[in-house]
Amino acid sequence: MEDETEKQKKHLAMVERLSKRPQSRSTNAESSAESTSSFLSRFSELKTSIDFQLHQSQSLSSDPPNLKLHFQNISQSISDLEKLVAQNSYLLPSYDVRTSLKTVSDLKHSLQNLTNQLIPKTKFSFKNKPTKKDPKDTATPQPKQPPQPSIPDTRLAARESPGFRNKVGEVLVAEFRGSEVGEFAVSDLDSCEVRIIGSLRALFVHRLKNSRVYVGPVTGSVLIEEAEDCVFVMASHQIRIHSARKSDFYLRVRSKPIIEDSNGVRFAPYCLSYRGIEEDLRGAGLDAESGNWENVDDFRWLRAVQSPNWSVLPESERVGIIDITNLKKGDEEI
Repeated sequence: MEDETEKQKKHLAMVERLSKRPQSRSTNAESSAESTSSFLSRFSELKTSIDFQLHQSQSLSSDPPNLKLHFQNISQSISDLEKLVAQNSYLLPSYDVRTSLKTVSDLKHSLQNLTNQLIPKTKFSFKNKPTKKDPKDTATPQPKQPPQPSIPDTRLAARESPGFRNKVGEVLVAEFRGSEVGEFAVSDLDSCEVRIIGSLRALFVHRLKNSRVYVGPVTGSVLIEEAEDCVFVMASHQIRIHSARKSDFYLRVRSKPIIEDSNGVRFAPYCLSYRGIEEDLRGAGLDAESGNWENVDDFRWLRAVQSPNWSVLPESERVGIIDITNLKKGDEEI
């Protein structure tokens, strides 16, 4: 009886070993398939977003400054898409790599065609005029080159756009109710509080320390560069954060927030209030909560696990509703 029992045990052990062999190969195949599926899903999501931005370009044709910023944002998105392909090419089938690169190329051509079509060349003709050159250098005129989209430069925008700059320990208020406002800049502030009531088309934030920024809806993009120990409360269609440290972001955003070269940043839902904000949010297409405030993309973190550079702000540490309706006397106001 004991011999028969021992034989059964050996037989079961052998069956178990044999069953594990194909399973191991199947697991590797499934892992590879999952990686490819994850890439294709991400690639499709980014492409859809870029297609939507390209489609929006015609509606901005009457506003060249904002259109140029719009094209710059699209150019950056296409660059990010190309980077995604390069980073995943080693695990993708060659066919998927070729088709993905072809899609990126097509998007670049679409952007260039729209740029040539919607931005008049005459606005850029001064770039080809020599100022102080030897007459010999101007004897043969050179053909004009179409403007090339580039990555948005918050430092340039911060210098050229209206806004708040170079302040320490002040409360700064801007109200744009019932007015058409394009770009606005907030730069080089230390220990300040910024309150912006009404809608903007684009907001640039550069070099802030120990400051709080409360912003109504932004119908285009928010670009933040170099922020430390700050609190931001803002609603926008796109938000990109670069070089931020130890800062909290209370957001409502249509697309996923993007962080780069940042750490110690925390995210929570939008919590701003002022008289008429519901109407402003509806007008900007930001009245519905998308939940994207916690779907953060860290473009410097490529692993499948959660990036250590950002986290969800614990509810016990969040501020309540911030009402900026009433302005204090002595505030600097635009």
